Amino acid sequence: MAAVLFPHLLSLIFFLLFLSHPPPCFSIGDDEALVEFKELLTNTSALDSSWKKGTNPCDNNKKWVGVQCEKNVVQGLILGGFGLSGDIDVDPLVRLQGLRVLNLANNSFSGFIPEFFMLGALKSLFIDGNQFTGEIPGNFFSKMSSLRKVWLSRNKFSGKIPDSLASLKYLLELRLDNNELSGTIPSLSQGTLISINLSINKLQGEIPQGLSRFGSDPFQGNPELCGQQLGRECKAAASGEKSEGSSIKWIIIGLVVVLLLVAIFFKTKRKEDHFEKLEKENLDESVSVNIPISNKRSMSLRNSMRSSRRGRSRSGSDMGDLVVVNEERGIFGLPDLMKASAEVLGNGGLGSAYKAVLGNGLSLVVKRLREINKLNKETFDTEIRKLAMLRHRNLLQPLAYHYRKEEKLVVSEYIPKGSLLYLLHGKFPSQYLSNQKCGTDVVQWVQSAVEEKRVSELIDPQIATAKDSLEKMETLLYIGAVCTDSDHDKRIDMKEAIRRIEEIES
Repeated sequence: MAAVLFPHLLSLIFFLLFLSHPPPCFSIGDDEALVEFKELLTNTSALDSSWKKGTNPCDNNKKWVGVQCEKNVVQGLILGGFGLSGDIDVDPLVRLQGLRVLNLANNSFSGFIPEFFMLGALKSLFIDGNQFTGEIPGNFFSKMSSLRKVWLSRNKFSGKIPDSLASLKYLLELRLDNNELSGTIPSLSQGTLISINLSINKLQGEIPQGLSRFGSDPFQGNPELCGQQLGRECKAAASGEKSEGSSIKWIIIGLVVVLLLVAIFFKTKRKEDHFEKLEKENLDESVSVNIPISNKRSMSLRNSMRSSRRGRSRSGSDMGDLVVVNEERGIFGLPDLMKASAEVLGNGGLGSAYKAVLGNGLSLVVKRLREINKLNKETFDTEIRKLAMLRHRNLLQPLAYHYRKEEKLVVSEYIPKGSLLYLLHGKFPSQYLSNQKCGTDVVQWVQSAVEEKRVSELIDPQIATAKDSLEKMETLLYIGAVCTDSDHDKRIDMKEAIRRIEEIES
């Protein structure tokens, strides 16, 4: 009987081992993402009692404070008025695949607006009543097409109203009042818009005709706004004054353009001289990953690498180096990456991925590894070089890496057409337990059963009726649970797993 069961037992253990990534819309791992998000915040006493790693944020008996769930999936963070402050790291929130509502209103957050544009599926964003400052990039909302409610009022935002708000075709509510916004109002012509407030700012020019249905209240407190709603006629300047003003304007623009061109020329010249000097010192193969961005979604990569603006050698002698481990795709140096454009590809089980295109056309992927910070530099270097030596059609060899204690980056060649994981496996047999779309993660299912001492419930009744099989299957499930433990330090290696399996067979 043991000999008959062994192939099935071995298949099951490998099945569990390869299901370490939960399906995107299931809440497995939401606790880790939320705790990671909270760690950079301050004044979190209201959250500390319930936000515990290893517990279910959606547990009806002990639900996490401020967490809103639907069908065991985190769909909203309702953290308004908790007195929170500190840094808002959006990366952990990206891992909450079901997140649709983010409410951080009436807290004490400050600084530039965080990278909420990475949350492309968000429907409601409430950050009103804080101390955010600075300009909001014009294309900030261009990738957030699902947004319906945007509340940014009672902050200290300056600059123009982002034009990308006009592209939100489902927009229902827009609150930008009590800021320091200037410039003209973009054409917000969405028929879905039912509420808008732009009052108490420094807006100028004529109110768009499409907003006339909202009356005067949403536009009060902007002395330089004009239009029928406010009873202020928008007067055109006299033709002579307009002509003279236009001439002066074009003269000023011409001078500014000339000055910019001169500045760019000298800046480029200094860079070229600097690169030539590096090449003479055999440093042309060292890389700074301070990549200029063509897409605002690449901001995370830039910020994460500010401390490593210069490398010294490919040998990795400096903690800020990019260490090249594979030269099959050529050697890319400091000038190449300095000129590369970058964009966010997405977020996976270990971190975010960015695409960078070099001047020679080579497309690279920069992967941020956030979950393996316990490895020291020597061990990390050894493992990356081992991977670089492997050759298989389904294995993407690393080309280079960057090491810092708190963060690691791995650079590899870009492969188009999506994730290799999904191409190989197609959202996963881990969903077979559920009749709903989200599915159930088998690894978490087994881990929970082990912790609650109900392993026997997992075993197929047909197997359970066979002689001596129930005890052996339970033992095998315990081995599988240890092999797939989320804590790497608690996992056993493959040699030990095989030894324990062979003990079951004997």
